[in-house]
Amino acid sequence: MSGFPWRLVSFDIDGTLTDGHGWKFLAERTGQLARFEESNTRYRARELGEDAHLRDLLNLAAGLTVAEVEAILEVTPRVPGVKEVVAGLHDRGARVVLLSHNPEYVCAWYQRRFGFDDAEGTVATTFDGGRIAPYGPVHTGKVEGMHRLLERAGVTAERAVHVGDGWADIPVFEAVGGGIALNNASAVVRAAADRSLAPRNLTELLPVLEAMTPRPVKTGRPA
Repeated sequence: MSGFPWRLVSFDIDGTLTDGHGWKFLAERTGQLARFEESNTRYRARELGEDAHLRDLLNLAAGLTVAEVEAILEVTPRVPGVKEVVAGLHDRGARVVLLSHNPEYVCAWYQRRFGFDDAEGTVATTFDGGRIAPYGPVHTGKVEGMHRLLERAGVTAERAVHVGDGWADIPVFEAVGGGIALNNASAVVRAAADRSLAPRNLTELLPVLEAMTPRPVKTGRPA
């Protein structure tokens, strides 16, 4: 579709493609819900930084195999229509990517399962005897990940739009030509986005994207 305004559409995963937080679901399935809730409460109270919170979440998978995590991913509740939206965006000539704090093995599963073209996530996973080892320090730089996605795609920031639901998505909204706050995004996230949507089916996103006009980016690329 020649008139489609976006050449690259990026999606967060947890809370955006999933119905609720995917790591909460994993915590429930593995008997670690109290660990998830403690870290999440401290993060929302700003007692815990984003990097430390992410490390807490990723370490919920420590000791599991990738196959065990993938089995949980398969049954994690998601917003309906993910595969249809990826296909619809491809039909409109857009590259469809993931921009997430998830580790690379989670992003790779979403790519295989739904047809995403590329992904940027946390890539610090190590293994011990075939099982996921505990994580050391992790870095949550989503803007840097977006710049790598744009560079690999050969797309300018103004022709990219990001879809997310969390505080970490706000700088990405500002670094590209459009931002959409999805699902249960907080008031702060909704205020930072160009559009806000709570779809029953992700395909409701397509006409919203078609109607948007890319704006100049609010922030430039870091030196």
